[in-house]
Amino acid sequence: MTETNLHAPDVAQRRKPLNSPAQVLLASLIGTTIEFFDFYVYATAAVLIFPTLFFPAEDAMTALLASFATFSIAFFARPFGAVVFGHFGDRVGRKVTLVAALLTMGVSTVIIGLLPTYAQIGVAAPALLALCRFGQGFGLGGEWGGAVLLATENAPEGKRSWYGMFPQLGAPIGLFLSSGFFWVMLHFMSQDDLLTWGWRLPFLASILLVALGLWVRLSITETPEFAEAVKRDERVSVPVVELFRNHKRSLFLGTFVALVTFVLFYICTAWLLSYNVKVLQIPFLDALKLQIFGAVVFGIAIPIAGKIADRVGRRPFLIVITVLIGAFSFLLGPLMSGGEDKLYVFITVGMFLMGLTYGVIGAALAAPFPTKVRYTGASMTFNFAGIFGASLAPYAATWLQTNFGLHYVGYYMLAAAVVTLLCILASGRDEV
Repeated sequence: MTETNLHAPDVAQRRKPLNSPAQVLLASLIGTTIEFFDFYVYATAAVLIFPTLFFPAEDAMTALLASFATFSIAFFARPFGAVVFGHFGDRVGRKVTLVAALLTMGVSTVIIGLLPTYAQIGVAAPALLALCRFGQGFGLGGEWGGAVLLATENAPEGKRSWYGMFPQLGAPIGLFLSSGFFWVMLHFMSQDDLLTWGWRLPFLASILLVALGLWVRLSITETPEFAEAVKRDERVSVPVVELFRNHKRSLFLGTFVALVTFVLFYICTAWLLSYNVKVLQIPFLDALKLQIFGAVVFGIAIPIAGKIADRVGRRPFLIVITVLIGAFSFLLGPLMSGGEDKLYVFITVGMFLMGLTYGVIGAALAAPFPTKVRYTGASMTFNFAGIFGASLAPYAATWLQTNFGLHYVGYYMLAAAVVTLLCILASGRDEV
């Protein structure tokens, strides 16, 4: 289905100024930054903190794998969030739904910072952690799609990839802030203090970020395309039913178009962090410094992707980047076993490629769906991709590396790139 831009405001809208570009882009960026900060704080803690405090075991690798298992819960929760928030986003509006999603994610994160540990309440501790992790995933499942639509449905003609990359910038900024928070704490406290009480601080700090996000989100008006859909009475009663009835092809292809994006990211972040700390025995500070550097490279690449994709088209751009990721997979083993200098080469190339694919994936996943189911459709494809591409990536990569060696982690990435490439090629020009 071709993209449409319905910019014909009614009389009431003419009296009330539409969102300025700065308002739109800030509101889409601030929410995803907060959501991904919360998400990555958990990912970092899943490597550095939770195996010790919530999953004690005689074997450190077993505790790490158990921690990664709770990490994956959020990805299975995200489609449920996509259905619930997508329903209200397509029925009630983008703005109010985005506010609710942000609150859900924020409250879940703050509660994690208040949880007792395994030593205090036993098996109830990891159970409560898993429940809060579900809440994080549920909230993010509704946040991402709405933020992308807030940007793209306000975009001028020919600038959807550029506008669509702004909510994507929330990922590297959130990664930078979360890794930076832990890095700063380790400069001012011992590892014992970090494990005793310091780990709670980034989770509790989320409440300040959520307050800022709510203030920004409440200042915006509804998107022009959704307002026009309401005017024309184009809304459907149950968007998810309409989605599975008439848009199964777009849902399936979109899920696997985004597959390698997720696999690449979580190999270059959660798995890399655990490998550096647990296997290479790199100090926490140095491992976090590498991740912060990767976040900067990631953020630089995203605007480049938005500019290029608007000029050459998202589909050919994604084809080229996916082929490059496949080629990069053959370098994973040699670079990961070649010393600190090669680790920086790995993170530079990997996160730059990540920024290029992630920068356009938001606009690509929203493109094939009509306004009446676009919130649900974009959210579902993104979050199904999260299940297949991200939920098991740290676990699978750790298992492959432990049992077969580093090269098999590269083959895992290559397989994801092949699947993504086939789905891009199967998609029409107007489907990505």
